[in-house]
Formats: sequence, structure tokens, C-alpha cells
Amino acid sequence: MDCLNPMSLQNLSKNLKDYRFYCLSLALLTMLALFIKPQVIKRQPVYNFTVIVDITRSMNAKDYQLKDEAVSRLQFVKQALRDLVLKLPCQSKVGLGLFTERKSTLLFEPIEVCSSYAEIDSVIDSIDWRMAWAADSRISKGLASTITQLQDSGSHIVFLTDGQEAPPTNPRYKTDFSGLKGKLKGLLVGVGGLQNVPIPKYNNQGQQQGFYKQDDVPHRSTFGMAPTSSVPVEGYNARNAPFGSGKVGGDQHLTKLYEPYLQQLSKEVGWVYHRLETSKQLNKALQIPVFAKQQQVLSDRRPYFAVFTLILLGLVYFPSLRKCCSKELLKTKRKKRQAGQKN
Repeated sequence: MDCLNPMSLQNLSKNLKDYRFYCLSLALLTMLALFIKPQVIKRQPVYNFTVIVDITRSMNAKDYQLKDEAVSRLQFVKQALRDLVLKLPCQSKVGLGLFTERKSTLLFEPIEVCSSYAEIDSVIDSIDWRMAWAADSRISKGLASTITQLQDSGSHIVFLTDGQEAPPTNPRYKTDFSGLKGKLKGLLVGVGGLQNVPIPKYNNQGQQQGFYKQDDVPHRSTFGMAPTSSVPVEGYNARNAPFGSGKVGGDQHLTKLYEPYLQQLSKEVGWVYHRLETSKQLNKALQIPVFAKQQQVLSDRRPYFAVFTLILLGLVYFPSLRKCCSKELLKTKRKKRQAGQKN
């Protein structure tokens, strides 16, 4: 038979001695493994976060840098969240909500980050300050609203805000957190710089028209009863002007990170405070044991097989790669031999 003639046997023997034959055979096997979807069970920490993002107008202030370009607080927060979703291990879950006025609302409840990455990333990218349903910013009320709303969710809360109450709060009406402290674990994230910067002013079409000026915003609260004082207030009228009618100036048309205020709020609710400076630091602050749950998960091993396949194909189709590997192996052997001779 032709298949057993000496020439055929000689060619077969030559092929068996060629390293490319073995590389291609192994590459074929590893490619088949990709279709089998090999998985292993391993124990690893997983996380469950519901992220609440402040979208009030002060979050449009530009005191962050991305790629040497000034960006708004909101833009920087969005990029940090996209980086976080990439870094979280599979089987972790992320939900997303928005805060404005005095309460937060959920866009979606926590969903698995790997299988739903495209959807989560798309929603984060679409967050816009124009989604706000009211102009006020009552941070403490919004924090209390979030805890009340999510206290039975089993999720850890990440609340990102610059801490600017607008208009400023009346000291007589502080939010009482005594019944909410310890209900949920969370991270209160301070956003922005420590120096005052102007707040951009936009029209109904979303086009910037300068910045807010001192006369554009209230610089004190006129809600509730006026603070008692023995000093007469200009224009005071018990019925019509209990806070007085005099013009009040201030710097509420500017914005900064109200860090001491947020640190105090975090203590009142029993949370951890973190200042947002880099995505890496935020990831580190969130991926800690207090927020983690150890869980057995299925780990996909296909990436390892894919890399091994590429290496094998590289050895076949790029002989220079094999030569480099051979040279490195020879150098290693020589070094070991020389070290052995010295000893």
C-alpha cells in the first residue's frame, strides 16, 4: 500500500521530529478546550454595592483633571465608577441611583458586573445633571432617604457628593440619624477640591452661559423658624419677614468640597468617609473585608487556554520567537552551570 511505502514512512518520521507538528497539535487541543468552556470552583470575595451619585449643579464645577484636561466633578465620578466596575471580581453586583433635592432614586437594582458590564457602563456614561428633578441640594436629607429606602436591600451604599447644601441649612432643623445609624454599611465619598471654584451656569439647551454670581443664589435658609438672637435683624417682621429683609451676601455661588461636614455626617450614620482623588484609591477603599462576602464562584479558565494557544501559534509562525526563547533558556542554563562551578 502507498501509505506504507518507505518514502511515506520517512516523511512521517520527519514530521514527528519537527517541533511545529507538536505545537500545532497542542494548539488544536487547547482551541477545542475553548469550546468546552472549562471552569473551576474557587472561593473569592464578592461585593454588592448600590452607588448614589449627586447630580446637583455644583457637581458641574471643574476642579478635576483627566488626561491633562479640566473636567467636571460629575465627569470624574463617572470615569471612577467605570473603572470600579472593571476592577470588581465576577459575581459582584452594582446598582445605580441619583440624588438631587432631598431624596435619591434608583435607576436599577444591583446586577452582576461581568454578564451585565455593557449595560452598567452605558447607564453610567449617560448620567447627566439635567436628569435632576429639582434644583435644591439637601445632602443630609438625601442620605437619610437613601438609608431608609435601601436598609433591607442587603447592599452596601456608596454615596458620592461634594457636600454643598443649597440653600444652606437652618441649624434648627438638623437631620436626626439616631434611628438610622448602623442600619447599613456604606462609604460616603467626598467629591471636589478644597478651594472654592465657580459653578457653571447653563441654559435650557445645555449650553454654558457663564457662571453663577452672588445675586443668583440664596446665601441663607429661610425655612422654618428664624434663629433666636438678641441682636436686632434688619427689616425684621414677626409675620412677613422673620429672617429680616436685609440683603445677605456670601459665597454660595462658589463651590468646594465640604469635607468636615461630610466627615461629621459619616460619623452620624456609622459609615466610612473617603475623599475622591483617584480611581485607584476609590477601588482600594471599596474592596476591603468589611464590604466583602466570601463566596464560592465558577471561574472561567478559557483566557489561560487562549493565551497558551497564541503562544504555540507564535512559535510556529514566528520562528524568531522560538530563537529568542531558546537563547534565553541557554543563558539561564549557563548561569546555573557557572553558579554550580563556583560552589
